[in-house]
Amino acid sequence: MQYIYLHGFASSPKSTKAQYIKERFAEVQIKLKIPDLNAGDFLNLTITRQLTQVATQMSCDSRPVTLIGSSLGGLISAHVGQQLQQVQRLILLAPAFGFLSHWLSQIGDQQLQRWQKEQSLAVYHYGEEAYLPLSYRFVTDAARYQENLLQRPIPTLIIHGRNDEVIPIQASRDFAKSRPWVELIELDSDHTLTDALFTIWQKIRLFCEIP
Repeated sequence: MQYIYLHGFASSPKSTKAQYIKERFAEVQIKLKIPDLNAGDFLNLTITRQLTQVATQMSCDSRPVTLIGSSLGGLISAHVGQQLQQVQRLILLAPAFGFLSHWLSQIGDQQLQRWQKEQSLAVYHYGEEAYLPLSYRFVTDAARYQENLLQRPIPTLIIHGRNDEVIPIQASRDFAKSRPWVELIELDSDHTLTDALFTIWQKIRLFCEIP
């Protein structure tokens, strides 16, 4: 089994969660791959590009895969799992189901219209700690990916905070409700889940049957 961690939107492999989980895997002698989904070109980031990047990463190794995805990385993980039989397990941390609608509502209509007109919007990138331009193609591409199509029965663990201010926990509740292969664990935490890292690791170990 190979383990791959997919970081969230405007984040990086150096995020607190990514590094914590990588260290815990290292302690049990398991390598955790964490590709940089920014690919050195945040401007042209799209869902499609990330899916292609992860698929390419997996094609180098034919072993079964467990994907661990945070926020938008969780959404990417779910779509990769739908497309590729090599994915045998999913662990989704505050997955960004309904990402586009939740995120665009925070941006606001006026700014969205300007983005569409100018084709570029400055977005705060937490990994770079700076505002970086993002193409409007991100929006048009993301609209192509519908969660109702995610129907492959992959053993899936979702961990979501009840106080998530970015992606409401109801998004994960709705996803899990119609998919009996999904286990949802609700924590008293926010979107980052950084105050629940020890609990998350314990749940990962149990789900993946790691001694």
